Amino acid sequence: MSSAAYMSGRKKYARPQAMAFSDNPGIVDNGFYVPEGTEFEDFLVLSDHNRQPISFKSNRIENKVRTINGRMRSYHIADKLSISTSWQTLPSRSASSELIIDENSGETFIDPAETSYVVDNGAGAVDLLDWYENHQGSFWVFLAYDKFNNFEDDAYNKLGRYNEVVEVFFEDFQFDVTRRGRATHDFWDVSLSLEEV
Repeated sequence: MSSAAYMSGRKKYARPQAMAFSDNPGIVDNGFYVPEGTEFEDFLVLSDHNRQPISFKSNRIENKVRTINGRMRSYHIADKLSISTSWQTLPSRSASSELIIDENSGETFIDPAETSYVVDNGAGAVDLLDWYENHQGSFWVFLAYDKFNNFEDDAYNKLGRYNEVVEVFFEDFQFDVTRRGRATHDFWDVSLSLEEV
């Protein structure tokens, strides 16, 4: 099961991968946003391997009306996010065999006799496609980028954590098989867009 220790042990670098998908909004464990459940079943940590920039667009839901004296009046309802990103030449598999996950420490690794295809043990392209095909409804995206104002205390020392959890739907998902590998894996270009619920 996932925990703060699991998520901290799972990351290969000082910071977590920029995005993770989850079936649930998770919990706060020791000040960390943590998805609940088992990786690759209940949540999916997206690889930063050849990931392109993450684009955020704020969609303001409001009703603007010009009054009789010519002034504009706005009735603001909400601001909703649209998030999009893509990967170039993302391996179709993250490794040559299933990842081994130490349930106590959270460390992910592959059998030493096997080969890792992505740099950070994140999801491969087929994992992303599988998540898309199995999630017609809403799910949660965990985001890790420098938005320090999401934290009330010690905000400048939180780069190693997910700082935002947003409930989203898929707006668009596209993939191209750009190169077919020999006997190990293919390379895909994947792009996706998410829209806040």
